[in-house]
Amino acid sequence: MNCHKRTFVISGAASGLGYATAELLVQAGANVVILDIDPIKGIEAQKTLGEKSLFFQVDICSSDAVEDAISRALDTLGPISGIINCAGIGPAIRVVGKDGPHALADFQKVVEVNLVGTFNTLRLVANRMQMNEPNADGERGVVINTASVAAFDGQIGQAAYAASKGGITAMTLPIAREFARMGIRVNCIAPGIFETPLLKNLSPEVQKSLAEQIPFPKRLGRPAEFASLVKHIIENTQLNGEVVRLDGGIRMQ
Repeated sequence: MNCHKRTFVISGAASGLGYATAELLVQAGANVVILDIDPIKGIEAQKTLGEKSLFFQVDICSSDAVEDAISRALDTLGPISGIINCAGIGPAIRVVGKDGPHALADFQKVVEVNLVGTFNTLRLVANRMQMNEPNADGERGVVINTASVAAFDGQIGQAAYAASKGGITAMTLPIAREFARMGIRVNCIAPGIFETPLLKNLSPEVQKSLAEQIPFPKRLGRPAEFASLVKHIIENTQLNGEVVRLDGGIRMQ
C-alpha cells in the first residue's frame, strides 16, 4: 500500500513514537489523525504537522470517544487506510513490594490502556476499513500495534506492562487470520529501549547504562527508526501476522 494521499489514524501521536510516525507519514504525503489524551501536546502536534493532520482528544478506552473521532475524521479526510497504535503507559511496580502487594487497580489500569485500548481502536477502525475499495492486491487497510520486548523479556516491576504487551503480541496472528477475508493486514512492532519522553526523564548515567546492554548499535533506539519500520510495513503487503522486534538485538536479563 502506498502511503501517498491515504489517511492513517495514530493513537498516542502527540509525542514519542507516535509523533515520529505521524511526522514521517505526513512527509510521505499521507493524512494523519492524531488520537491523544493530552490536549496541549495534541494541539501543538497538529500545528506542527499542518493541514494534513487532525487532532482529537480521546481516551482510547472509550468506545464512544474513539467512534466519534473516527466518524469526524471520515467526514473531513475520507476513507481511513490504517490504524497505528502507539498509546500506552508503563509504571514500574513490584507484585509484592515494601509497602505491600501491587494495587489491583494499578494492574487493571495498565492492561486497560495498553491492551484493551489497542483492541478498542483497531476494532472500530477495521470496521470502517472493511468498506474501503480494495487495491490491486485486494488490500483495504492495515493495522500496526505496538508491543515491547517486555512481552518476552519482562523485568522485575513490569508484571502489568509485560502482561499487557504480551496480550498485544498474542492477538496479532488470530486477528490477522480473521481480517484476511477483508483484505486487512495486522502486524505488531515490539520496540526495545527507545528515546521516548519517559526515558528522557532518566539521568544520562542511567540512559548510558541501558544503551550498553544493546549488542548493536550501542545506543537507544530513535523514534524515527520506529517510524521507518511502520512505513515499511504499510508498503510491504507480504508482511502480515508478524511481531517484529526492533531492539538492536537486545535480550533483557
